[in-house]
Amino acid sequence: MHNSSSSPAMSMSEKGKDSAEGSSRSAGDHQPQPPLSRYESQKRRDWNTFGQYLRNHRPPVSLSQCNCNHVLEFLRYLDQFGKTKVHLHGCVFFGQPDPPAPCTCPLRQAWGSLDALIGRLRAAYEEHGGLPETNPFGNGAIRVYLREVKESQAKARGIPYKKKKKRKIKPNHELVASKQSGLSNKAI
Repeated sequence: MHNSSSSPAMSMSEKGKDSAEGSSRSAGDHQPQPPLSRYESQKRRDWNTFGQYLRNHRPPVSLSQCNCNHVLEFLRYLDQFGKTKVHLHGCVFFGQPDPPAPCTCPLRQAWGSLDALIGRLRAAYEEHGGLPETNPFGNGAIRVYLREVKESQAKARGIPYKKKKKRKIKPNHELVASKQSGLSNKAI
């Protein structure tokens, strides 16, 4: 489906980015643009990479036709660039966090990387005019896929993921009372 042999992060040359950014500015506007944060830069790269993936898809897919299945295909495509060893069920190191020797199990994208990527793409989709209700990156199938990746990688690498307990939030009247008692103690 995808015929590119280059890394997904290298979908557009730096020169191409500069010319694309420069073309949106007016000729009389010489104010320097503040540098993008690391997050904003990564979000822009991810968005461009996903757009390139859709253009290279056979047949090409427009953003308006994109759905959660295209997003799932994209996440599976990215596995070939992963750096996280994920042991297969038949591997002698399956379930061991620090295997004593190398094995032939595949490298995959780490769950945390995929989760962060989806968060950035979800935000970028809406920044580019997409509606939250139609955001393919926020689809339930994506959340299910990410949860399955997280659980399977945890088992394969012997890393227990425990659900974090939610902190109990004090009711508003208790917060007010505790703040008032703190103020009255300081006043004395």
